[in-house]
Amino acid sequence: MRYFLISSLALLLACGTPTAVPTESFGARFEAQDVLPSTDLLTTYSEQQLADTVRTTLRATINEVCQAKGCWMTVAAGEAEEMMVKFRDYGFFVPMDISEREVILHGVAYYQVTSVEELRHYAEDAGQSEEDIARITTPKRELRFVADGVQLL
Repeated sequence: MRYFLISSLALLLACGTPTAVPTESFGARFEAQDVLPSTDLLTTYSEQQLADTVRTTLRATINEVCQAKGCWMTVAAGEAEEMMVKFRDYGFFVPMDISEREVILHGVAYYQVTSVEELRHYAEDAGQSEEDIARITTPKRELRFVADGVQLL
């Protein structure tokens, strides 16, 4: 019985402890505290709060990375919402082969209207076809994140 209790306690502690340890860091170093899943961003903060900026730390799965030099990425941010992540002052980049990996991001989230020119630039960086790029004809209001630092899990 004693062995069972000790084993159960050890299992409980192991399951309650975060097991993901960063494998690489980019940009400013930070302690990953009060980490919010990126998919909870829109339910945690109001649209009014995000109209300005919200400083936060998020855990996210990368959807896409800039294939030109790793200067931006996109992550899921709620139901059918995607968030563009750029890096503070263009001061660091991430590897281009990390799509579908998990990261912890520290920085600010906000809404922005992105111009047609910028949307086309991102589509080109992502390797989209000329036809797809030409179909981009209207600005887009989108969720953005400027990361001071990124930890790759």
